[in-house]
This record gives sequence, C-alpha cells and structure tokens, in this order.
Amino acid sequence: MALAGGGAICIWNDITPEGRDEFYAWHLHEHMPERAAIPGFRRGRRYVGLDAATSPEFFTLYETETAEVQTSAPYLARLNAPTEWTRRATSAFRNTARALSRVEASLGPGAGGLLGTIRFAVAEGREADAAGLIADEALPAAAALPQVTGAHLCRTDLGASALKTTESRGRDDIGAAPSWVILVEACNEAPLDRALADLAAALAPVLDGPVLIGRYRFEYECRIPA
Repeated sequence: MALAGGGAICIWNDITPEGRDEFYAWHLHEHMPERAAIPGFRRGRRYVGLDAATSPEFFTLYETETAEVQTSAPYLARLNAPTEWTRRATSAFRNTARALSRVEASLGPGAGGLLGTIRFAVAEGREADAAGLIADEALPAAAALPQVTGAHLCRTDLGASALKTTESRGRDDIGAAPSWVILVEACNEAPLDRALADLAAALAPVLDGPVLIGRYRFEYECRIPA
C-alpha cells in the first residue's frame, strides 16, 4: 500500500515544554479529527522524534486525495476560521515547516512503525534530472531494502505553502517550506538508517544545499470516518 492519495501535507514542529500537554490533547481531540472531516482528506498520522538529535521533534502527515484538495475552498475555510483552542495550542509551536505537496512517486506494501524525512532543494535546472533519478532509481532501491515498508517522493507547491491565512498570519514560528521531501517508512532503525543514508548519497549530484534528515516513530493515526 502506497500513500493514500496524490497529495501530502507534511508538517514539522517543536512544542514549548509548557504547551506540550495541551498540544497532545488538542491534536488528538480537535485538530486531527477536524482535518479528517475536510472533503478529500484521507488519513492523518503523527510521529515523534526517535531521539534528541531529531529536530523538529514532531512530524505530522496528512494524505489527501489529490494535491488540489490542499487549496480547496473547504480547507481554506477551515484555515481562515481557527478555533480558540487552535489559537492557544499553536502559540506554543516552534520551528514549524509546512509543505503542501504533490506525491510524485509512492512505493511499498504498507505503513511502518518508523518514518524518516529528507528535506532538500535541487539545483536550478536539475529538476527533471532529480525527479528521474529519485523516482526511477533511488526510491525503488530504498523500497526494495529488507524491512522498508514505503518510500515516497513529494514536491512542494511553494506558493500554496506560503499562503497566509487567519490561522498562520502573525505567527513567527513558521519557516520556509522545503521544496522537495522524501519519506521512508520502515520496521526498525537499522534499515531506516540505511535507506536514509543511501538516498542522501544518491541525491548528492543534484542538490542545492544540505539535506535535512529526521527520524521518527509513529504515535497516532486519524482515519476518515466510513
């Protein structure tokens, strides 16, 4: 089973110590169910860093039917009408990055208990080379590794990701979205680390700047009601 749709919203964030309990309560009982109720959303998953070296600490993945869902009227209406709980909970966010992306390639039989994220930029003029290299060579090689359950390539709509809404306007914790994202799902740390290292090495010829790698474990899944 690959990702559940053609779009992926990737969100990285830290939380202040004093906002941690409220973040968990809000995310579980309001935010993720609220997002899951938006037409075109198919699944939401939250992950937490495997160790202190992973920053930001939290990663949330929303899978949408298509990338166009991420700029749809129902989703924008929700972003422009944040609840008071949302305002309070997000005031504790730090080091946030949010990428509204299109799934370019998605391989693998299912979800894994661990997930790695690779954020990177591609050198100008090398976009087609990068897409071919990743989708045709690097991603299938990673997906074929023992205990790797999924490998996915996402390309960000930078304009949509930077759009200011009532929910994001005035927040100083939100940084620039990564233009390219690779997600790797695995059963255990060793195969995850091997896949991430292999992918980072394969990307070297087309990179513009460093890769940012995060290692996470699964915490919670919110599915669309039947």
